[in-house]
Amino acid sequence: MRKILSIYFLSSLFTFHHSLGTQELPNVLLIVSEDNGQELGCYGDPYVRTPNLDRLASEGTLFKNAYVAQAGCSQSRAAFLTGLYPHQNGQIGLATWKFRMYREDTPNIVRSLKEAGYRTGIIGKLHVNPESAFPFDFEAISKSNFARDDQLGYAREASGFISDSQQPFFLSVNYPDAHRPFTPQVDGLPEKLLTGEDVEALPFFGISNPQLRQQTADYYNCMSRLDTLIGDLLEVLELSGKADNTIVAYIGDHGADMLRGKRTSYEGGTRVPFIMRTPGQSHKGIIREELVSLVDLVPTLLDLSGTQSIPDLPGKSLAPLIENRSVDWRRYLFTEFHIHSAHNYYPQRTVQDNRYKLILNLMPGEINPGYQFTNDRFFDDLITTINQAGEPVTGAYHRMHAPPKYELYDLKNDPYEFENLAENSAHRATLERLSKELQNWRESTKDPMLNHKNVLRLKEEVDACMVNGQPDKAKLTLTYTDYFFE
Repeated sequence: MRKILSIYFLSSLFTFHHSLGTQELPNVLLIVSEDNGQELGCYGDPYVRTPNLDRLASEGTLFKNAYVAQAGCSQSRAAFLTGLYPHQNGQIGLATWKFRMYREDTPNIVRSLKEAGYRTGIIGKLHVNPESAFPFDFEAISKSNFARDDQLGYAREASGFISDSQQPFFLSVNYPDAHRPFTPQVDGLPEKLLTGEDVEALPFFGISNPQLRQQTADYYNCMSRLDTLIGDLLEVLELSGKADNTIVAYIGDHGADMLRGKRTSYEGGTRVPFIMRTPGQSHKGIIREELVSLVDLVPTLLDLSGTQSIPDLPGKSLAPLIENRSVDWRRYLFTEFHIHSAHNYYPQRTVQDNRYKLILNLMPGEINPGYQFTNDRFFDDLITTINQAGEPVTGAYHRMHAPPKYELYDLKNDPYEFENLAENSAHRATLERLSKELQNWRESTKDPMLNHKNVLRLKEEVDACMVNGQPDKAKLTLTYTDYFFE
């Protein structure tokens, strides 16, 4: 344990020691990081140093093909807390931009576990509207904290909550890393910094230059700092005496805020780390390759805790996978996109199987404002770098600017989605099959954007807040919660 950690925490940790014999229900520790994909050592990244998360994976189950419901902060968080896709719960955009769930009484993991006798707590941001939908008994560090202030506070607050809980607990700890700004070092963390000379640019960029490599290195530094802080948290849990009766789940809320990452439907945005360790887990270091969605988290936690299930959820309990059983699993997985802030409205729906992925763009041929919004975060001559890359990479970026109706990718041979096969006659049957499955899913989950009038009406509301080409939050008036299901 790091010396500075012991100074803050040891006194509180040893004032209360829990006897596992007095409690049958397992505790739940949900660890959430921000804006990072599977760039971890345990997922095979060759550069980043993440020994604590690697150890957690070696003690539990790593889901290799885990995906968020939507690659945005509020949207993903609402989905994994309710077990519903964004179009089902209403949190289709950022909470800070007035988007919200349809109903305050939407069932969710916090409410269900509280009703089952759990003490519920959150450290770090919730970022879902309305906050009153989630009845937490304890809250700390509720701000986003992108300045990375008092990073030891996360473990310190967790120590107090865990020690004070005389009943089973649910605690969600939400870290700011690796959200922009990519601050390389804070309070001496990480101890050893990577530079652009140490790494290659993330592969889903398809391009590389010194600036991109330095941004990648800074992102990795954020990930290493995150890992150290999670290590502190896990040690707090261990020293409390409650680790053996605690379900630990670690997830990322969506991929990195990088080119072709966050705010897109590409793998760099939707594919995330997901690791679980359960009490008495007999099979350790398991790697499962099934298609897993973060909407599976709620049914999984309710199942593992023996809590009454929420009816009509689209997800599935992961318990059979954790138990290393051979099971008949889902063949198709779905994601979606609507909007993030008012800068980037461009609705999409996505379906994939174990090899192919189909993206349906609901406003085909129109300019995707999110393309320039993301590019502006890099450097002035990025377009020159893109144009010099050659095909199929240059074409992939141009396609993002004004997407066609369909994008079809062979993830086996083209894992970073550079070559669109939608117009390739050899893949027509695959496109038709996936398109049919996507339509069935949209109908079964009552997707309000099946009615194209809703697509256009929401666009009108977003466009109405624009002033000199930029959105004015004060002028944004949203009424989609009223008309989506008229």
